[in-house]
Amino acid sequence: MGLRKRVKPQRQPQSHRAAPVSELAGGRPSHASGAVAAAAAADGGPARTGSSAVQQRGTRTFPPPGGAGDCPGVGCGSAVPSRWPCRLRSVSMAAGLMLAAVLALAQAWCVNSIHENLLWFSKLMEVEREISFRTECGLYYSYYKQMLQAPTIGQGLWDLVHDNMTESKRTINLLERMNIYQEVFLSVLYRVLPIEGYLEPIYFYIYTVFSLQAVYVIALYLTAWLLSGTWLAGVLAAVWYILNRVDTTRVEFTISLRENWSMPFLALQVAAITCYLRPQLSALLKRVMVWLVFVTSVCFCLTWQFNQFILLVQALVLFSMDALDLISARQVTTLYLVQVCSLLCVWLLQFCNSMILGSLVLSFIMSALFVKYYQPGLKSGGLLARLAKLVLHTLLVLSLTGILNYFTKKALQVRSDEHIFKFIKSKFGLGPTRDFDASLYLCEDAFGPLPMDTLERLGGTLLLYPYVLTMGGLIAVLAVVALRNLSGSKAKEASVAEEERKGGGGGGGGGEVAGASAILSPDLAYNLLHTLFFGLLAFSTMRMKYIWTGHMCAVATYSVCAQEPLTLVLRLIRCHSKTMFWPQIMKEVSELREFYDPDTVELMNWISSDTPQRAVFAGSMQLLAGIKLCTGRVLTNHPHYEDRDLRERTKQVYQVYAQRSPEEVHRVLRAAGADYVVLEDSVCYERRHARGCRLRDLLDLDNGHIMDGPGENDPDLVPAANPRFCEAVKTDSPVYSALFTQAFRNKTFHVYRLKKKRKRGSKSSAEPTRTH
Repeated sequence: MGLRKRVKPQRQPQSHRAAPVSELAGGRPSHASGAVAAAAAADGGPARTGSSAVQQRGTRTFPPPGGAGDCPGVGCGSAVPSRWPCRLRSVSMAAGLMLAAVLALAQAWCVNSIHENLLWFSKLMEVEREISFRTECGLYYSYYKQMLQAPTIGQGLWDLVHDNMTESKRTINLLERMNIYQEVFLSVLYRVLPIEGYLEPIYFYIYTVFSLQAVYVIALYLTAWLLSGTWLAGVLAAVWYILNRVDTTRVEFTISLRENWSMPFLALQVAAITCYLRPQLSALLKRVMVWLVFVTSVCFCLTWQFNQFILLVQALVLFSMDALDLISARQVTTLYLVQVCSLLCVWLLQFCNSMILGSLVLSFIMSALFVKYYQPGLKSGGLLARLAKLVLHTLLVLSLTGILNYFTKKALQVRSDEHIFKFIKSKFGLGPTRDFDASLYLCEDAFGPLPMDTLERLGGTLLLYPYVLTMGGLIAVLAVVALRNLSGSKAKEASVAEEERKGGGGGGGGGEVAGASAILSPDLAYNLLHTLFFGLLAFSTMRMKYIWTGHMCAVATYSVCAQEPLTLVLRLIRCHSKTMFWPQIMKEVSELREFYDPDTVELMNWISSDTPQRAVFAGSMQLLAGIKLCTGRVLTNHPHYEDRDLRERTKQVYQVYAQRSPEEVHRVLRAAGADYVVLEDSVCYERRHARGCRLRDLLDLDNGHIMDGPGENDPDLVPAANPRFCEAVKTDSPVYSALFTQAFRNKTFHVYRLKKKRKRGSKSSAEPTRTH
């Protein structure tokens, strides 16, 4: 295979960093499904087409479904004129769908090749493959492995629901706490299908994740096709997504991260919402799209702990569209109810997880629907009256949301997500900046602002400029349409109310909304506000950019959907492909490297062979996730940071890197049930972060101690009375050796066995040290 670079993974102290937001599990989605059915039925009124057989929207035309001269099953997405014969239009649609499949497979092949070449994955030992699942990725994959190793599927599920290996001295329901239904589903599928002799379990897992990347590309392709009316826009969106892989996905090195499972379903949901909001959609297709939005929303929420925050942004988009008369009341209510029903289904599946009921998005939707119901005259009056009512309406909804959410959390005693709100307050200067949990986020680049080099890369692939052009034009149109809608007369509003009362809100949403759709249709307005809101979120928090950049590829195609700009962009991409794009892709997929981490492999082998099966290990979150995956030992803490008690325990375990006495450290480790503690030099002597953001600095600040090294300190900090434990314990002085015995060490790790406290003067047995 040629020469490979041997790359040892950087021993970064990311281990102590906080993982994302909450994890959940179980039940039956019966009543929620009924509510969705009711919502779909309520929305299924006949679509109004007006007096014209064809409605014009910018450069797009929308022939009425089933009209004269239409081909069955062939709508406005064709890349050929509607005057062509039905057969040719069908061929065009088939060609578009085939290209979508080809580009989707190309993305899946690309990320698989990069993953293989970065690690030489096929040549690694099993323990090395498992170690390559870093931090929480290893934790999630361990449950897939655990389900496969269980004697039966039923026993495996029982062990997940009554787990006492993930957190020592506690029994927890993993299906409630974590989003691991995907691991359960895959493990069951692997056991049922006759593929055990042909495909290793780990390859079945990673191939599934890479296949979801193909689904993601197809979803973006369809969204661009729907927005621009031509499948050539879908081709451009898919190509842009592949060319901007660095900024659109990180799946090749974070395979089991929750976002890699959920983002394809979010993209499918956006495509379904786009189709649902299209003018003149038939009643049957409306019902189908409502159900598709519901199913994809459930899958999205079930696979990612960030679900409530993403749905909150979507709810804000719908609220803005409703306030500006860009969507009918019937449509916004339907989509609100679909969101509620999907969250309730996930609430049941996650064994009535109270964190979902205490989410901001549920409180917001309930508040928005309640205030809207009791403000029937909200959309009447002139411009100034409408603006005053809109401001009052917004304040009422936000105030009621805060009140409802506060009392809901008080009643359900929900405190698991409070660290997220601490982070948000600290990030925007609204709260204390020395909070330990908030600082773990604030000190990570992923939770900082979007770097400007991201925009440089997006511009280098010709994505940024059409996107900026599209956004500039559409925002101007949005401002004009919103101003016109808010200036509407009482007579027009009465007409709208009468139309909706008669059940005619299936199309654009009434006279005023239907008129506005000729300029800025609901589906286009939704995608504009969607990319705008998530773009702002990405600029504030870099980790959120993967939601924005993917959708960015679909929106950017709208400005080049006309023949001349599209031809120009395609020619530019073709010209640059010979000198920039194609060589860069080939370089990425052909660069040969090799996974090399002998110290971690040696540690895992020692733990597997020289420690009891039920031994409890304490240490950094990142390392402990790997210990659970590779050895199956019990942990004191782990990277899933969405439980208040676990966060407190993690902070106590991390006192091994603080300036604490050996007696204090021994006491907190024993309280957590630890038998062994693993110390990492990369954490103890961390240099990756600046002073004030190193783990030892965060602990010193939390303990009120002066930080190491030159630099300023807050005036309320005092010198510590004890040396740093992770350094002093290596001296093996009597005060430390009386409580800790070194059991293993190599160039990276030092493992100490905790002794039981004995009365002064009694002898304690010592375990021989294994040195490497």
